[in-house]
Amino acid sequence: LLKRSCSMAARSLLIALSRARGPRRMSQRRVQGGDLQNDRILFSHNRKVCSKMSSLMELKEIFHNADAVCFDVDSTVIREEGIDELAKFCGVGDAVAEMTRRAMGGSVTFKAALTARLGLIRPSYEQVQKLISEHPPQLTPGIRELVSRLHQRSVQVFLVSGGFQSIVDHVAGQLNIPTANVYANRLKFYFNGEYAGFDETQPTAESGGKGKVISYLKEQFQFKKVVMIGDGATDMEACPPADCFIGFGGNVVRKQVKEKAKWYITHFDELLKELEER
Repeated sequence: LLKRSCSMAARSLLIALSRARGPRRMSQRRVQGGDLQNDRILFSHNRKVCSKMSSLMELKEIFHNADAVCFDVDSTVIREEGIDELAKFCGVGDAVAEMTRRAMGGSVTFKAALTARLGLIRPSYEQVQKLISEHPPQLTPGIRELVSRLHQRSVQVFLVSGGFQSIVDHVAGQLNIPTANVYANRLKFYFNGEYAGFDETQPTAESGGKGKVISYLKEQFQFKKVVMIGDGATDMEACPPADCFIGFGGNVVRKQVKEKAKWYITHFDELLKELEER
């Protein structure tokens, strides 16, 4: 009986509305058409916002359940670009800094930029060691605490860098990360200590190399969820195979990364807060 009454009431309301409307004018139709178009645009915008929020929540879930977290080093774990500091130390700072900017922006291949920069610097073994002792890399605020918290959660931490092994090993020691968890480029020297090139067989010596490292880690250690954190284009392109990429702009902002990263942070405290909330 109740259903029948509701149905009859609904029919009566529709008839009344139909009679009240009468014939529509063309201008009214145009206005209504414009309103409909605006509604569609608003709906599309809201759907994109919801989709982005959903994607961010999914990325945060992956971060919370990560088996391993891989960090870029230059301008991420440390405040400077190691190769730029080495260039300054060797007297060719300005030219190399410009090459680094182009490489991290993705406008040239990483290997080509690395070859050109080292060709200008030509660092000796002595210069590299002196740089580390006299101008040690400066850790980015919050990274020590974040790595310590990840270790407490039994998450494996790796340093995957296009920088140099000798410098990155020093950084790893400061963060209690075993050198076995460091993947970086290796400089080569002659017996007299002069520069002899770099090991071009290392995956981190070329674009896409960081992704190759992550694929290897997944296969070697059976990791299900791996997170990549970094400031540059070579970090972003490592996802996939990484399951989550977190763009970092605490030291330098790469426009391409900031625009394309679904999760972008400017301080490691943001990630610490995420871990503490659960």
